[in-house]
Amino acid sequence: MQVPGWLRKRASEKLIINKGGDTTFEEDLAKNVLEIITVFSARLYGSRSRKNQKLLDGVKQSVEAAAC
Repeated sequence: MQVPGWLRKRASEKLIINKGGDTTFEEDLAKNVLEIITVFSARLYGSRSRKNQKLLDGVKQSVEAAAC
């Protein structure tokens, strides 16, 4: 394996960590499905949060306008 020039100049050490043996098809599939669910749920809850924040800001502005 080639060591980049900037790493050699700094007199650093490169450590490569291998998690272990190969995983089975089922383990890879389960991991990928969990990652997909995580990404989509984060997007869903993030968009809900944004919509709720806009709604709260609108209500706050209406209350402030009515108070004046």
